[in-house]
Amino acid sequence: MLRKKAVVAPVWWKNTYFLIAAILVVVAIVGLPVFGGDRAIRDPGQKRESGLWLYYVVAAVVMLIGGVLSHAQAVRTYDEERAKAS
Repeated sequence: MLRKKAVVAPVWWKNTYFLIAAILVVVAIVGLPVFGGDRAIRDPGQKRESGLWLYYVVAAVVMLIGGVLSHAQAVRTYDEERAKAS
């Protein structure tokens, strides 16, 4: 007989989207001209581009949006499962 897993309340900080967004923000800050510039965040062999840090900011925003959507879905699923249980 299969036992049903207990439903655990979702927490935003366990969502990997938010963690990756935070890492991308840190990389973007390091890439600002004030700190390290594009040289600090350019991959080896990558062609030279200016404003590379902006790509990381855009990627962080995309990941943040994904995190918000993912967390909202997890909360909705949690609410539905809790409603079924009661």
